[in-house]
Amino acid sequence: MEPTTIAIIAVLMALGAMLYTSVGHAGASAYLAIMALFAIDPEVMRPTALVLNVLVASFATWRFVRAGQFNTGLLVPFVLGAVPCAFLAGRFPLSPELYRPVVAAVLFLAAIRLLWPRPIAALAHPVPPHPVVRVLAGAGIGTLSGLTGTGGGIFLSPLILLMGWESPRNTSGVSSAFILCVSLSGLLGSLSTVGRLPAELPYFVIAVAIGAVIGTRIGISRIPGDRLLQLLGIVLLIASAKLAFS
Repeated sequence: MEPTTIAIIAVLMALGAMLYTSVGHAGASAYLAIMALFAIDPEVMRPTALVLNVLVASFATWRFVRAGQFNTGLLVPFVLGAVPCAFLAGRFPLSPELYRPVVAAVLFLAAIRLLWPRPIAALAHPVPPHPVVRVLAGAGIGTLSGLTGTGGGIFLSPLILLMGWESPRNTSGVSSAFILCVSLSGLLGSLSTVGRLPAELPYFVIAVAIGAVIGTRIGISRIPGDRLLQLLGIVLLIASAKLAFS
């Protein structure tokens, strides 16, 4: 890979990490889109995105927990359902034609609702669902995450917010920890692909680390709650467009 190409990819990944970590995500869908844009081998894309996700989500989780924007009780059932499913699903490839249109539509609808001027009333008094509901939701998200090589936050955050299960800032903390657990599980489930990690990975790691430092700082202290919802809506629109048109 040419040095100029490496530099462009690294800058784009840093920007993606900054945008996604500001809302508690790790940016896997952005990394996948960037690598696809530069025609990187699909067999390299998924493990690379997962490795970057683990690194970024680890830092983001630490920052949100330290800031007190976290909810362990809400998180645990989601993780219990998601981790084994992400591990198993990570062992099997999925044809893009099967999941892209459906997932793109779901993300688009969620984005429109988050960007809608009318407030989400349930967020005034967040009430988490029964743990069984969270386990089942986590299992579904974990399966989809393992199949697609993403951390699942792009699905979990809008679900929590639209159902009124937690406040926007705590949702960011829960989402980052969920992404960390699911990405680790998905990576372990696809260990056979780790040998295909690119030689340029260290440059990408440095880039997303810089983006994560800036993005988590913005998400923790710089954005009001309603603006955080709108920013998440923009992130979902980007992810939806990436799936629909890639």
